[in-house]
Amino acid sequence: MDVLGLLANISQVVDLLVKIGVMCSIYCVDVKKAPGDVRRLLKEVDRLTAVIKELESLLQSPKGSSKLESPSLRQAVFDLRRLLAEMVAKLDLGAKHARAVWPFKKREIHEIFATIERQKANILLNITIEQTSVLLDVHQDIVLSKLRIADAATFDSSPDGEQSFCLDGTRSHIIAQIEEWGTNPDSQSVFWLNGMAGTGKSTISRTIAQSFANKNILGASFFFKRGGGDRSGTNFLITTIAAQLVRRIPSIASRIREVLDFEPQIHEKPLGDQFQKLILDPLKNTPGCWSSSLLIVVDALDECGNEENMRTLIGIFSKAQQRNNPRLKIFLTSRPELPIRLGFEEISGKYDHLLLATVPKATIEHDIALFMKHQLNAIKMDYNKSVSIHRKISTGWPGDDVVQQLIDSAVPLFIVAATICRFLKDRRLGGPQHQLSKILEYQKMHISGLDMTYLPILDNLIADLPLSARKEVLARFQYLIGSIITLAQPLSIRSLANLLGMSTDAIEDQLDLLHSVLGVPTDLDTPVRLLHLSFRDFLVDSEKKFNLSKYPFWVDESEAHSKLFSQCIKLLSTDGVLKEDICFLRSPACYGNSRQETHKTSELFYEIQNDLSRQTQPHSKNIRFKYTPLL
Repeated sequence: MDVLGLLANISQVVDLLVKIGVMCSIYCVDVKKAPGDVRRLLKEVDRLTAVIKELESLLQSPKGSSKLESPSLRQAVFDLRRLLAEMVAKLDLGAKHARAVWPFKKREIHEIFATIERQKANILLNITIEQTSVLLDVHQDIVLSKLRIADAATFDSSPDGEQSFCLDGTRSHIIAQIEEWGTNPDSQSVFWLNGMAGTGKSTISRTIAQSFANKNILGASFFFKRGGGDRSGTNFLITTIAAQLVRRIPSIASRIREVLDFEPQIHEKPLGDQFQKLILDPLKNTPGCWSSSLLIVVDALDECGNEENMRTLIGIFSKAQQRNNPRLKIFLTSRPELPIRLGFEEISGKYDHLLLATVPKATIEHDIALFMKHQLNAIKMDYNKSVSIHRKISTGWPGDDVVQQLIDSAVPLFIVAATICRFLKDRRLGGPQHQLSKILEYQKMHISGLDMTYLPILDNLIADLPLSARKEVLARFQYLIGSIITLAQPLSIRSLANLLGMSTDAIEDQLDLLHSVLGVPTDLDTPVRLLHLSFRDFLVDSEKKFNLSKYPFWVDESEAHSKLFSQCIKLLSTDGVLKEDICFLRSPACYGNSRQETHKTSELFYEIQNDLSRQTQPHSKNIRFKYTPLL
């Protein structure tokens, strides 16, 4: 008998219980000697009906059929159906007399009650454990469907097509210190890893998160990313963490469900309320839900977009100190921005921390050396596998002296080492030997690590071009790349082409030479992303505008915002864009006065555009443009 057969038997049991209930009502009127037995049978029928209905409901749930269907349960339901059928037959026979005759003797009715009780207990025994599991799953599914979650925010997500972890043997001291904090029951509830841009904080965070996951103590992770959609703000930070905790600890789902039922818009509440109601309270009110420390990793707090929220979150996370069973801990990374420093000042003494700037230079040099030697060897091997014998790179390439020069230029920035290796690996610009010679030329200029990293890549775009062509390339770069680094949310090549009025071919031609600094997809519909925020910082650095001969690719943020705004207005002003039922809802509510409203909206856009064009310095540098393609 499969699940459908079991459900059919249950349905018959329900019908039989209804019939018994109806007949008992008849006997209550006609039989004077057995009202006690009749009333007791009615109560048993009601209790048994509730059990059977609950069983039926669980079996009809998506996960219940696989968890509850078993031979012993099938037999119990079958035996119960047979018993009830016999009772209906006897009750029916007794009701056919001119005046109903109660068909059961005292001993017989007691045996029936005892049999019903045994069958009911047998059913409950079969479903109790499974029922708990199914109900937890139901709560879990409902909670996960209601919580607003930021896409690709977890440590093991890979929206850019790659995941970076610390190479074995590197950052060992740092990782050991953080792991000791994570497993020490007496350590503080918050750990702050503080470092400048490019020092490898996110790579360490990802490695730590993986380590905690391997130890089965990772509860959740959230990696902020400026320009990363929902990851660039705190709107869905707490709800995303809560969703991950529900997956890890299903027993807290019912507590969170109660909150969501009462406050469905909880994600709009203050962050402190969200943290208390969706994380601290459910853990507190579910004793024994977790047997060890529970770690949450939050990376790049400085990229959450709101300075006030940066400071506020630190105070909120410090409340994790209140939780002892399980012990809740938060691992944070960020740049040493002022709001964050102030936030930690306010919880002074209630956190552990490590400043990457205090790590000995010798240790950083050792780690970068391991990384670069590993990467250079991999680049050499991959290149040699793909070329003929006479083009192969020699075994000793690039030589100890050259490797040391590269290491010296990278210390203390891991992003420099990583970008140099991506540049050498990128065959679009030439072989590794040719690429290396370009880097070494810049190394002789005694410039900063970021300059030595990004200038060879950018200068290659205009190398040996006449003045007119050079101006054209720079203008196209500042228009396209300036837009990419300015948009609040990354766009695909197709959407960029639509917004900027360029062909997809022209955009791809430009991006083909920038794979070392941008995550360029192989299709037209996946977003183009920054590989590291330091590239944007390099391009918009206001100091560079005073030396345009050296930094011709400098991007004026105000101008980039102004151009984007103008393109948005132009696109919205195109015939057929602003129209009735713009989202194709096919609803009468989309019609009526919509044409008049569309005309007013268009006029408003033109007024804003005219106001903007009259400003010599548009006050738009704090605006982040978000463009959503219309279907």
